Amino acid sequence: MITFPLIGNVKIGGLTVGDATDKIRTLLNARFLVNPQVTMTVLIYANRTFTVLGQVQKPGTYTMHDKGSIDLMQAIGTAGGYTRLANKSKITLKRKENGKDIVVDLDGKKMANDRETPQFIVLPGDIITVAESLF
Repeated sequence: MITFPLIGNVKIGGLTVGDATDKIRTLLNARFLVNPQVTMTVLIYANRTFTVLGQVQKPGTYTMHDKGSIDLMQAIGTAGGYTRLANKSKITLKRKENGKDIVVDLDGKKMANDRETPQFIVLPGDIITVAESLF
């Protein structure tokens, strides 16, 4: 959401720069100005981050490349890989969908060893926790 003089709050999240420009131009043209000229520039893109916790070498929050995607194994690799105490079969991923927390239990050992097991795509805001092995 942005607040714009004359037209108030305008939702532009998820729009391209061109679409957001057109939306503001249309709103201004409909009520206040004749043929308004609107120019928009993106100064900073929103951070696209994920967090890896638990039994990994470098727990922390990591930035995703713009518009790129990363799977679970790549995310764990970004955090330096598993520690020797990690339970590779017990990975929990927490994500927010429609305002609700969704928790997914994943088996990293199976994903790494079985080519037929689909890779799980990590989304911005996800929190990945690698459990500790009991022995």
